[in-house]
Amino acid sequence: MPASFASCPLHPDLLAWQGRTCWRMLSTDFAQGQHFLQAWAAWQADAQRSQLLHFTGILAQPLAADAVLAQAPAACTAQARELAQQLYGLLPGVHRLSFAQGRVLLTLWVGDAQTMLRQQTSTADALLLHPEFLTDAYSVKALARHCQRGSVLQLSQPSAPLQQALQAAGFAFADGHEPPLAHYAPRWEPRKRSAGEHEAVTQPGTALVIGAGLAGSAVARSLAVRGWQVTVLGAGDEPADGASGLPAGLFCPHVSPDDSVLSRLSRNGVRLTLQRLRDLCEKDQDWGLSGVLEHCTDGGTGLPASWANGPGAQWSHATTAAQLQTAGLDADTIACWHAQAGWVRPAQLVKAQLAHPQIRFRGDTQVKRLARSEGGQWQALDNAAQVIAQADLLILACGPATPALLPDGMQWELQSLRGQISWGWHTAANATALPPFPVNGNGNLVTHVPMQGGHAWVMGSTFERDVDTMPISQADQDAAHAVNYDKLSTLLPRSAPVLQPWFTPGDEHCQPTWGRVRCASHDRLPIAGPVSQAAPGLWASTAMGARGLTLSVLCGELIAAQLHGEPLPLDHKLAQHLGTERLARSIKKESC
Repeated sequence: MPASFASCPLHPDLLAWQGRTCWRMLSTDFAQGQHFLQAWAAWQADAQRSQLLHFTGILAQPLAADAVLAQAPAACTAQARELAQQLYGLLPGVHRLSFAQGRVLLTLWVGDAQTMLRQQTSTADALLLHPEFLTDAYSVKALARHCQRGSVLQLSQPSAPLQQALQAAGFAFADGHEPPLAHYAPRWEPRKRSAGEHEAVTQPGTALVIGAGLAGSAVARSLAVRGWQVTVLGAGDEPADGASGLPAGLFCPHVSPDDSVLSRLSRNGVRLTLQRLRDLCEKDQDWGLSGVLEHCTDGGTGLPASWANGPGAQWSHATTAAQLQTAGLDADTIACWHAQAGWVRPAQLVKAQLAHPQIRFRGDTQVKRLARSEGGQWQALDNAAQVIAQADLLILACGPATPALLPDGMQWELQSLRGQISWGWHTAANATALPPFPVNGNGNLVTHVPMQGGHAWVMGSTFERDVDTMPISQADQDAAHAVNYDKLSTLLPRSAPVLQPWFTPGDEHCQPTWGRVRCASHDRLPIAGPVSQAAPGLWASTAMGARGLTLSVLCGELIAAQLHGEPLPLDHKLAQHLGTERLARSIKKESC
């Protein structure tokens, strides 16, 4: 790449974000991130900056952190260090990086520029174009699909053939600019291209979120950062009163030899969850980047073969002999190590996400049904049909309670999943038998969790399908202890006998199980998007199953991006797997 591209100064028109809710920039070559760093520094220094800065960069190959630090402009050293910290695991596809408490968002498309421009959806206010990456009229048309009227484009260097192709695609070049500058001003009406069928909102308004767990707090935070006034309604007195009140859980990527939809979604989710935790929660108290050992009891690691010496290994790789020994597992145990993974106290994350000046929490609130006001706002009604609250936008994030609040005539088949965990305090008798990091596989064991009263371990969870009975009977608790102990015996055979008293009903060490009800969709993927074209302004973020810690922040960011016409935080086709359209198809198929 010619040095002139990296050193090309950004024209002021590319930074005209004053008075805007968000400003979206797209570069066809991210290089070593110099233009992103310059834009970020300029945005940060501007008192009239937009609420959010979005920057999308295309990378032909993964970018090394040391290259960013070596090539960073002198005035952007601090920003370069933050960028370098997040440049891990850049496999082909879409990666969302977050800075400045979520107000500076970087989306990296790793792959061929022309292919990415055709496959992904976004709309840019400003574009940086390098001639080497658009070689034909089809590529120029693909670029134009990411523009709207008024989008400004800067060429890194003059190119007569490319300028002619851009003019034919609707770009008008201004005279007297070096490097060349153009605005998108086609004589025809551009065809709209968006991730959904709804119109993107131009200004934030009021939002109502039903559900104060991981899903509800995550989407509330994403909306509040974009300027929405958000009211969150919870059924309990405090947030995280449902399944999100789990004493401790894991955020961890899923792996599969074919790198399945769930595997790719989980990596997108872990990256965003990890940054949200860094921004809002106290490390080593509320969460820890401990890594997670996965004991592959089915005989296969699930790791794609191509990951051994590439960026995939920065996510997950085969365990070392030392890691197996530390976990008390035999040297021939089949296992993998997830480096970008760790433990969380979910309720702490929920409360931290709700602690935003644009968010108001109302507890002890039972919503029985929804209605629309004469002015078109969504209303939450109580059992007496009285209005509890109303807003321009309403998001259902209430897990198993979601189907009962859907509009008349709409049906989602969500499966109830009651889960119970066994837990106990670390003591002199058991602490040395437990590994210093979590172990996943047949259930999961989270150890050394700091809680009020000491350090604790958590083992589980049961998956009691189609069970939603609460409170949980003593007989069911006893059965759950037995299930969890059986899982522990498979997961960590040498640790299980030491902990057996904590799973034995009647023993002084045995605590009551902790249990709540979750829900899952037919394909075990979350639901994140508009509920129906017939119900504008009604959205859902639900059906997280057992993966709320991994996927809830991603779902919240996806909804916010779709609402505002922002670049999506994941691959466009992956986002379609989370949409509500698949639910209608599933019900129709089952009824045939």
